Amino acid sequence: MTVGRRGRRPAGGTVLLTFEVIAEALRERIRSGGLKPGDALPTQAVLMAEYGASSLSVQKAMALLKQDGYAISRPGKGAFVAHPDARLATDADTGDPEVGNAPVGGTAARVEALELALAEALKQLTALRGRVEALELSGTHRE
Repeated sequence: MTVGRRGRRPAGGTVLLTFEVIAEALRERIRSGGLKPGDALPTQAVLMAEYGASSLSVQKAMALLKQDGYAISRPGKGAFVAHPDARLATDADTGDPEVGNAPVGGTAARVEALELALAEALKQLTALRGRVEALELSGTHRE
């Protein structure tokens, strides 16, 4: 396998760019079971050293893995292997990830986003109920 340098793909199109090589190697580790769902992915520094890559190449590889549903980010904790249902949900919909339409990471991330939205709605309902009760107690309630 030939790796292209400086981010330019030769006219033949068979040469993989560094970020594609890194992403494919990590995908293969995940498919083979070397990295299991929930496992932390190697850090940017480790991948830079392992592949002799720039930080930008590693960031692009990680973005590609997230886009394809193989990885999820946990702010402040790093990137982790996504659970298989994340990839299945992505493939079942259109064959491509729903970038921008739903949180990256598939079903688990969608459930988490819905739970957060539900908690916010519940907070707003509780505040409204308090306002209504205050109005009823003050006698300014109109019928």
